[in-house]
Amino acid sequence: MDYIKAFLIGGLICALVQILLDRTKLMPGRVMVLLVCSGAVLSFLHLYKPLVDFAGSGASVPLIGFGHLLWTGVKEAVDKEGFLGIFSGGFKASAIGISAALIFGYLASFVFEPKMKN
Repeated sequence: MDYIKAFLIGGLICALVQILLDRTKLMPGRVMVLLVCSGAVLSFLHLYKPLVDFAGSGASVPLIGFGHLLWTGVKEAVDKEGFLGIFSGGFKASAIGISAALIFGYLASFVFEPKMKN
């Protein structure tokens, strides 16, 4: 049942973002920033955590979940370290995911060859 919930919620989030990309003139980079900021704002309003608890990876893996992760890390660091936690909390919370993305991206560059458009 957990897999079904994750698939449905994650698919719904991705479908809504795809509709946003198709129906507006927003560039993909701006949509990505919008998703991360939306995740942080929804977490600040205590609206995203119940969705993560319900859907698991379906809500935490999409880019909006990255904003939630950053907000959670900053909030915990501010509670522990005070004002300086604003600067370190997001990095500590997301370090593993960012490191994995960089490492796997680097490894993929050995396997695949880029095709430049002329």
